[in-house]
Amino acid sequence: GEDSRSFHVSIQAPPSITSTREIPIITAVAGGQLLLECPEAAEPHPSIEWHREGSALQEDARRQVLAQGRFLQLRAVAAADGGEYSCRATGAPGDTGPRVRVQVHG
Repeated sequence: GEDSRSFHVSIQAPPSITSTREIPIITAVAGGQLLLECPEAAEPHPSIEWHREGSALQEDARRQVLAQGRFLQLRAVAAADGGEYSCRATGAPGDTGPRVRVQVHG
């Protein structure tokens, strides 16, 4: 006897993710206040660290990390505060997490 079957195979490639995706830009007004939120903090992480232009951000009188790192608050924003900010869970693999670019006007 002879046995035959036909199959229809559909191969779908995973969507390609380009590493050159747009970095969101947030505009701040000089002298004002800015609150950045870390999307990674949606999961319960012990601690989130913030970076500005690739260097760990140090808290001071104007820059405060709130809610275990979920938010970064900038007071009396100055032109020097502009640049690329990123956040990531402490000890997480990879160099940076979600990024945002801050532009200061005024």
